[in-house]
Amino acid sequence: MLTLLKIRNLALVDRLEWDLGRGLVGVTGETGAGKSVIVGALKLILGERADKGLIRTGEDQCTVEAIFQLADSSVIDVILEEVGLDPCDENELIIRRVVGASSNKQFVNNGAATLGVLKRIGQHLVDLHGPHDHQSLLSPERQRALLDAYGAAGKEVSVYREKWAGWREAADEYETARAQREISDQEKELLRFQVEEIDAAEIKAGEEEELEERYRRTSNASRLGELAGKAVNLISDTISPGLEDLQRATSEIRNIDPAISDLAEEVESSVVQMQELERSVVEYLDELEIDPSEAQEVEERFNLVESLKRKYGPTLQDALDHAEDARQRLEGSDNREEYLARLKQGVDDALKKIRSAARKISAKRKKLAPDLAGEVRSHLVDLGFKQAEFEVQLSARDEPGPHGLEDVEYLFGPNPGEPLKPLRQVASSGEISRVMLAVKNALADQDSTPLMVFDEIDANVGGEIARAVGEKMASLGERHQVVAITHFPQVAAVAHQHFLVEKRVEGGRSLSSLTEVTGEARIDELVRMLGGGGTQAREMAKSLLK
Repeated sequence: MLTLLKIRNLALVDRLEWDLGRGLVGVTGETGAGKSVIVGALKLILGERADKGLIRTGEDQCTVEAIFQLADSSVIDVILEEVGLDPCDENELIIRRVVGASSNKQFVNNGAATLGVLKRIGQHLVDLHGPHDHQSLLSPERQRALLDAYGAAGKEVSVYREKWAGWREAADEYETARAQREISDQEKELLRFQVEEIDAAEIKAGEEEELEERYRRTSNASRLGELAGKAVNLISDTISPGLEDLQRATSEIRNIDPAISDLAEEVESSVVQMQELERSVVEYLDELEIDPSEAQEVEERFNLVESLKRKYGPTLQDALDHAEDARQRLEGSDNREEYLARLKQGVDDALKKIRSAARKISAKRKKLAPDLAGEVRSHLVDLGFKQAEFEVQLSARDEPGPHGLEDVEYLFGPNPGEPLKPLRQVASSGEISRVMLAVKNALADQDSTPLMVFDEIDANVGGEIARAVGEKMASLGERHQVVAITHFPQVAAVAHQHFLVEKRVEGGRSLSSLTEVTGEARIDELVRMLGGGGTQAREMAKSLLK
């Protein structure tokens, strides 16, 4: 769960440290008090791009830090190790964003990270739902993914997608070959010449760099010999005699004053090193005696390689690739029908494999679709849809798609006697919020995301339904940490923790603060949310808490 959220100089918040507990965490406050800052801070943690306008007026930067305590950090650790960051220490994950006027920085476990890394790990940490975020539930693609998650079919779908990609690649290759026109005799001759020319060169892997080195050496052998000879003469005529004189002098001094023994030994060592250096340069000079025939051979080979690179390059690998492409075109032309038949057989074989894999997924979906629909219906009843209908419809595709042999569509009928229609055609925003909450509850055991945030998703429901929405969030809180930002006292009253966001003015500046309310303070906040005062409203607030 998210155990701590720190905010510095973000919008109206100058300094905030939020310690969260388990279960359902309610956040309330008047409109404009700063509740949205919490959601904004979490979005920064999840890798959303930052606007310098978020920085509190008069400050250079703002920071957000979040500490997550995970039940199992293995999935996150794999991502962090891929990008060279430290894994979690005892399943604790620390994320920090620093937004400055001119630059932004982000850190994971104290190591510098990119926004892409934050987004990758963020999808495993927080499921954020705002007033419009649940619109994703209207997407058939999202609906299919939820059904597969309910049936734990992720592994089968992943295997299938690999096979499907292979089938599409084979099909594309076949269609390309089938659409290619016959090539003329003149083109065939040119292709054959190119293949023979490249093959005759017998190009070897890594040859280019080695050949360039040999060519530089043979073509500059005369200059290299001149320089090496000069080096030998300098050592033998100037440096070595001078060192030998120095050695004799230091040796004589040592006989008189042993204090310079170390210095004398260093001089002796230098003499030996210079003798070894002279031998090495002489050996190098001997090796420079290159056979003229060898030099000619290197030059001819170098010119051949450069010629191939100019024709088919810019690299030798490009030349090899060109030869392979030309060879395939010739093969396709000389044995066109046989070539096409072989490609078509590859397509058919790949199609058989994906149909076999897809049938396993289809069988699981057909079995689980009624189960998911039934469970969602039971939650919808709790959320005020006493006679609503909900079904998961599977429609066969004409050909296999990237996710299987069928499309998935959620059908919804909120009113008795009316036909079921796709969810996107019949539901209002208030209804979608409740359907989404019902689906989330049905998938609570399969959803591994530790933190769910609901930002005023109850905005379009009535007071009686708000209570049911709150209870469903509390039910989710038994298996996840849930943060609910709400204006409804019915929702806030069922929270395991209740935090109040308030705005005040200090020194002519607006400040937002977040404090936990318990006991009488919590009752006071519920009374405010009920919009009344006096004994009756207070008793109603107490009854909500019970």
